[in-house]
Amino acid sequence: MSATTIGALVGGAIDSVSGDDSAADGALVGAITANVLKVAIPVVITYAIGWAVLRGLGLAKDEIFGEQKDLNA
Repeated sequence: MSATTIGALVGGAIDSVSGDDSAADGALVGAITANVLKVAIPVVITYAIGWAVLRGLGLAKDEIFGEQKDLNA
């Protein structure tokens, strides 16, 4: 099953618990949320890994060459 289908099933199940309307709108929201998360989660993970690598490289450079102060400040 794809993430869209699972998102629709979960969204429909959650929405049907309230009992005041059909589960169709919850299924639609669940499917849209699943598709957004399929894109957003890899972007966030990639950004976090990139940030950690750049920070680590900066700290390694400071350890090797010593921290350089800005002389114009």
